[in-house]
Formats: sequence, structure tokens, C-alpha cells
Amino acid sequence: MTVPQQSAHVDSPTEGRNPRTTEIDRMSTLDILRMINTEDQLVPGAVAAVLPQLSRAVDVATEALRTGHRVHYVGAGTSGRLATLDAAELSPTYNVPDDWFLVHHAGGAAALRNAAEGAEDDRLAGAAELTRDARSGDFVLGLTASGRTPYVLGALAAAHDLGATTALVSNNPDAARAPGVDLLIALDTGPEVISGSTRMKAGTAQKIVLTAFSTAVMVKMGRTYSNLMVSMRATNAKLRGRSLRILREATGLGHQECATALMDAHGDLKVAMVHLLAGVDARAAAKALAETSGHVRRALGLLNMHAV
Repeated sequence: MTVPQQSAHVDSPTEGRNPRTTEIDRMSTLDILRMINTEDQLVPGAVAAVLPQLSRAVDVATEALRTGHRVHYVGAGTSGRLATLDAAELSPTYNVPDDWFLVHHAGGAAALRNAAEGAEDDRLAGAAELTRDARSGDFVLGLTASGRTPYVLGALAAAHDLGATTALVSNNPDAARAPGVDLLIALDTGPEVISGSTRMKAGTAQKIVLTAFSTAVMVKMGRTYSNLMVSMRATNAKLRGRSLRILREATGLGHQECATALMDAHGDLKVAMVHLLAGVDARAAAKALAETSGHVRRALGLLNMHAV
């Protein structure tokens, strides 16, 4: 049997037919899953290839936040939903201020649950939203499988005109960099298992990129100590227990000593941690953290410098 070749006229590699999966509808259930899994294994390599560009995006975003500006995510369809998910998880995990990460999704909140496919073609809507919400010094990250989604490109162009730095995550290495895009992060994930179903490899790659991007930004912003979450909000019994475990992991001290430190710090994990690790009282620990923008390692370094 002749295997169909990918058309030369498709808009994006993600829209072409995958020659490896043309018989998928004749396979057993297990073989279907194996085929999907085999294609999914191509994604980490595609992400690894763009890490230098992603690193630049992290550094620019970190500098934006450090100087009082914001990070914006812009997407449509799957890309917008993934961006919304990533931003939503940063507050409970890292206790970020509500205005650090803003999401702009074509079609608005209603399109998160019910597809609004026409919204992605509205370039003017994307431009208007970022003209209203972005400002010079912000960092704007757009996501689109095709690399050509009008809503996203309109938003990036408008943000760029305002003086924001812009980046585009695309699954189309063949697409030229659009006007208004400062940094292009082009993932070569190829055609999908099911042609055009970009919630598959393209979506998986974008999810990995978003998670890596935001996690790296949080680490650079001092929202972790080592690989421990030290900025989370302990709003329930489970999270209060996690705070205590994290403090014990970081200090090597016992349950009672850490529980007392947390009480003295009024539940602030970072204050308790600096208090115990630096051997200063909670007030001095809080002052050092305030002077280092909440960065535990820098606060410890500051206190050690003063102790010399």
C-alpha cells in the first residue's frame, strides 16, 4: 500500500498527514495507544532544541517582574487553555501576586469551556486587549501551533508597539517571524497522530514549555529555596502540614522546633526558615527577607555578611 505523503500546501506541519499513523483506525486498542505514545516521545527532543531561546525568555520575564512589570500569556483554543492553566497554578504554588501573570485568551472566559473557533481569527481583538492591558517593560508570551493565529499575532504586535518585549511559542518552524515578535521559540513537533489535532504533540510541547518557563522564572525570583516550595500560601491543614515538612527538610531540625519557629513567624515559612538557618530572631529574618525581595538564599547571605 502506498503511504500518503504530507501535502506541500498545508499551513503548518501540525496540519499535515502523519505517514506513520495512516493505519491507526485499523489497529487494536493497545496498538493505537502505543502509536500515540511513540509520537509523544518525540516531544521532549523538540523542547530540548529550543532551550537556548526559552532561557532568554525566562531572563527577560524575570527582569520584567523584578522591575515592577508583568508577564502576559496570549493564546487561542488549546494554547490559550494551557496558558490559563499554567498561570492559575502559580498562585497556590508560589504565592505570586495576582498581577504578575495575566492571561489573554481569544473569546474570553467562555471560550475556556466551549470552543469559540472564530475568535482566534480576530486580530483586532487581540491588539485591542493588549493595547488596554500591556505597558512598556512588560513581557508578552504568545502561543500558537500554526505560528500564524491572527488574535495572537495582533496582540504581540500591539504589545511590541507599546514597548513590551514579545516572544512567540510556535509549532511551525517553517513560519517566518512575524512583525512585532522579538523572540521566536519554534518547536518542531511535526504532524499530529490525527491530522490537525494540535491538542496532542503540539499541546504537550507547549505545556512542557510553559511549565518549564514559569518554574524557572519562579526559581529566579526566589520563590523556592533549593528545590523546595517556600512561598506557598498555607491556607488549609494539608498545606500547613506541608510547610512544616518543608521546614524540617530545609533545616534538618525536629518537629517541635520547626513548629515553634513557624508560630514565631506567624506561619510565614520563609521567615521561619531564615530564622532557623541563620540563627537570628524572626524579626531580623523578616527584615533580611524584605531587603532581598523575599529571596531566602540572598537573605541568608546578607545576614552572614553582617555577622562577619
